[in-house]
Amino acid sequence: MKEAFSHIRTWVFDLDHTLYPPSARLFDLIEVRMTDYVMSALGVARDEADHLRKHYWAKHGTTLAGLMREHDVDPAPYLTDVHDIPMDRLEPDPVLAAQIRNLPGRRIVYTNGCAPYAERVLDARGLSGLFDAVYGVEDADYLPKPDHDAFAKVFEKDGLTPSEAAMFEDDPRNLQVPHSLGMRTVHVAQHQDTGAHIHFHTDDLSSFLAKVI
Repeated sequence: MKEAFSHIRTWVFDLDHTLYPPSARLFDLIEVRMTDYVMSALGVARDEADHLRKHYWAKHGTTLAGLMREHDVDPAPYLTDVHDIPMDRLEPDPVLAAQIRNLPGRRIVYTNGCAPYAERVLDARGLSGLFDAVYGVEDADYLPKPDHDAFAKVFEKDGLTPSEAAMFEDDPRNLQVPHSLGMRTVHVAQHQDTGAHIHFHTDDLSSFLAKVI
């Protein structure tokens, strides 16, 4: 395990369901606000709005991407609104914090959410100050993972070398581009995905990180 990561100089972490467990159900709150926003923006009933939220996520990578491409929705107010949720479902994780702190090289967060929301999550998890940079979808000009150009924009901003980087992500489709770029890929989820673009799987990020350094 250590040998597989001995060349890594940049550690890239997704946020939701990666740096906190799905059991927190934080995204449930966000999805409600997304549906509310779709209802308001498009003037549709809740059932239709919920259907469109899921449809755009599947088709475009995020609900926001679908709203922008198909309805020319302004992304900034959307991101502010849907991420305006309390953080009381999250708890500090000193074990995870210690493992991330011990990682050699550069540590960054890259999320399809917005950076201010990511900072709030990191603070609630006791992970503030551990990362060299936090990138949100706005840093990719609102292009979402798994779009190749989204990764290209963020990685260019960060200046990382993909062949010397690892990506930790709960959504297996978001590991396809990192794999194609030569990154080490780790699927963080309860259920294992066996795609060829996934090098490793873990359902316990803290324990996994302890094995790679």
